[in-house]
Amino acid sequence: MTTAATPASPDQTNDVKKVVLAYSGGLDTSVILRWLQETYGCELVTFTADLGQGEELEPARAKALAMGVPESAIYIDDLREEFVRDFVFPMFRANTIYEGEYLLGTSIARPLIAKRLVEIAREQGADAVSHGATGKGNDQVRFELGAYALEPGIRIIAPWREWDLLSREKLLAYAADRDIPIEMSRGAKSPFSMDANLLHISYEGGPLEDPWTEPPAEMWRWSISPEAAPNEATYLELEYRGGDIVAIDGQAMTPAEVLTHLNQVGGANGVGRLDIVENRYVGMKSRGAYETPGGTIMLRAHRAIESLTLDREVAHLKDELMPRYASIIYNGYWWSPERELLQTTIDATQAAVNGTVRVKLYKGNVDVVGRRSDDSLFDEAIATFEDDGGVYDQADAEGFIKLNALRLRNLAIKRGSAS
Repeated sequence: MTTAATPASPDQTNDVKKVVLAYSGGLDTSVILRWLQETYGCELVTFTADLGQGEELEPARAKALAMGVPESAIYIDDLREEFVRDFVFPMFRANTIYEGEYLLGTSIARPLIAKRLVEIAREQGADAVSHGATGKGNDQVRFELGAYALEPGIRIIAPWREWDLLSREKLLAYAADRDIPIEMSRGAKSPFSMDANLLHISYEGGPLEDPWTEPPAEMWRWSISPEAAPNEATYLELEYRGGDIVAIDGQAMTPAEVLTHLNQVGGANGVGRLDIVENRYVGMKSRGAYETPGGTIMLRAHRAIESLTLDREVAHLKDELMPRYASIIYNGYWWSPERELLQTTIDATQAAVNGTVRVKLYKGNVDVVGRRSDDSLFDEAIATFEDDGGVYDQADAEGFIKLNALRLRNLAIKRGSAS
């Protein structure tokens, strides 16, 4: 029996001649490729982004060719340096975490993919772009908000919101009916939906859909368990310039090299595992597990260098702005004017965030054990518990305390008289 998908209406399809598809070469996007060809009768351009997910991407080219996409319409782009330099590093200057825990590894990759989709659509003269995000998730919002912000008139085709192939079984049947090349020889399929890039790898679905179920030990791919981590600590010295890491242990590195190295060392020490229930922008709660070894180290170290180099009120204001900035990224508004405004403010604070942080990695923990900077605002002569030679007159504290207690004393007096 042939498996069919619900077609779009004729008025939806007649004006679409060429589509740029965000293409991984996996089951979903391979089916989408054929579905677009059949439903819209259009030319296809495929775009596969190398964001450091650690997978061989050239098979995607062979699959696209086998499905009739010409070589000139297949893009496999190495975006690792751009990803870390222009997206991850700016986000970490703000010490960004969503809902107190999530380091936004998936969220921060989507604006770059949207940007490149739009660029390729312009180069190819395409009428539309397409993606494989489902109608239940955040990624559809992130891809599409980004595309519309960069190309207001772009047409977006989201097959998961149009067809009725809403299960893996239906997708497999559709692929089998049309001889779509799907690799099935890699052993048992993982029960998890996974997404990886240089910042993290995420896991959703399968046993994780029960928030009470502990993630199985065999799920984790980037890190060993803290229990199995080495019994000797690993030390790293991270050199900062303008709020970004530029060298590790004295060796200069590019942004992508920094994150790659921190992932390797952090993962080897059991750093960066996270299991959370988060609030999706589309309205539901979702349980996910994440491995972010390098990002976990970067966050801890960046806060340490800022503790030396930022004025107190500037640091506190940044902390107040951060949750809003995190929500902006999580919800897909990277290309919005409010994110750009906040980024300008955040970046302006980083001019003096220079120096070196020494961290100790041990069995899943990241401890800051040293920090130094030529731009340090820390004054040992003032901070010492020993005789400071009159640099700080402790008697001045009495007036400071009484002035700050004035409203509290007045309130207590009024309450006392009222009773």
